[in-house]
Amino acid sequence: MSMDIVLEAWVSAAIEVTKMKWMLGAGRSWKPGERLKLLFTGYNGTRNTGADVRVAEMLRQVRRILGDQNVELSVLSQNFDLTRGYFEGVKQVKLPDIFPPFLYREVRKYDGVVACEGSMFKSKFANALTTMMIGSLAMASSQNKLSLGYGAEAGHMDALLTKMCRRYCADSLIITRNEESAALLGKLGIATELGTDTAWTFEPHPNEYGLKVLRESGWAGESEVLVVCPINPFWWPVKASVAKAALRAMTGAYQESHYRSVYFHNFGPKVKRAYERYLTALSNAVDAFRKENKVFTVLVAMEALDTDACRRMSERLGGVPVFSSLDYDMYQLVSLLRCSHLMVSSRYHGIVTAMPAMVASVGVTMDERIRNLMHERGHEDLLLNVDDEDLEEKLIAIMGKLQTEHESVRDGIGRTVAKNLKVMARMGVYFEEHLQKRYPEFPVRTGILSWEDYLPPLSPNLRKLVEMYG
Repeated sequence: MSMDIVLEAWVSAAIEVTKMKWMLGAGRSWKPGERLKLLFTGYNGTRNTGADVRVAEMLRQVRRILGDQNVELSVLSQNFDLTRGYFEGVKQVKLPDIFPPFLYREVRKYDGVVACEGSMFKSKFANALTTMMIGSLAMASSQNKLSLGYGAEAGHMDALLTKMCRRYCADSLIITRNEESAALLGKLGIATELGTDTAWTFEPHPNEYGLKVLRESGWAGESEVLVVCPINPFWWPVKASVAKAALRAMTGAYQESHYRSVYFHNFGPKVKRAYERYLTALSNAVDAFRKENKVFTVLVAMEALDTDACRRMSERLGGVPVFSSLDYDMYQLVSLLRCSHLMVSSRYHGIVTAMPAMVASVGVTMDERIRNLMHERGHEDLLLNVDDEDLEEKLIAIMGKLQTEHESVRDGIGRTVAKNLKVMARMGVYFEEHLQKRYPEFPVRTGILSWEDYLPPLSPNLRKLVEMYG
């Protein structure tokens, strides 16, 4: 039997036991006058810059709306060393690799759960991750507590996960970041509201930091900076396997595909060939572009897992600088991105976190996230797929277009940022309304509030974009 199925059955059983115990009177119940305890469950502590940025802004937004004096927030981390200095004013809780017993014990301590993984309902990356998201939401709703998915996406799920989602998330509210996800969840009978990603308000270190790092890496300050964010698109999904873990421990087998603990990447000759084709196409296209244009090229690993792709591309391009989230935190890495001028990215949050600086970007996508974003920007012509035939030739052409039409591209980017700030504010309204339904005696703000009151404080740069495009 698949270990993923074991995890799904384990979590389902834990949900049922949680519900039964709640009906018998066990568990925490919030009382007026107490601080509301909320647990934010997500994929933090792996140096995935996008995941960390969006959760940081989510926490800042909720603290702004509900007031620090009224709430006690906690967030999951898989490695405290990798989230040190993040999530100011919020308690970090260690998430173990084998999570069902942890969820069963932990969720009952809180008054609600906010699931904050972007790829919340998908089999594309890891069934185990989606199982954890469903489990945390369901254990909260089974105790009649706040159960909210915030900034979520939904895609194809395996049959058992689909059944779990339909059965156990029916009493949750999921605020999605696109209409496609809302439509899919709606077919499963799950309540949704339309929102966006929460990374739009993130403020990294000032530009002076990013410019300094670029100069130290060899940039003379005269040419435009081209940043490339490659990944390995083909080694997903990650699956749990006790058998592989045992063989690895005894013989060293499966070392190349090992992710961590009992989890292993998709791997084999077909994956290796597809990965090589992708890296070769990106490298050759970037090389051809830089020979025709005066650009300084850097490679950025938005997640620690992307470091291999960056190093392989760097070798092909003669040793261009690599900046990895292994070595740079989210404030540093996003500062560097925003000092660039042009971008080619297979990372969704590489594009999103650079957009407030109007960095003109091309997307080379493995799933619907970048596709949906480019559609929203009106830039479908700046989108390619990781497995496209003739990827190299298509990317050369599209990068040329990015260069010649960069002003109109940036205009579309600015409009999208301004629009999404207001959508993110509306998400805050949905959050507050949903909380009031669950806990009508919780103290909320009164008086006339503007849309900006539902966001973390906006930076001068974001205010300028709102004035220009809002």
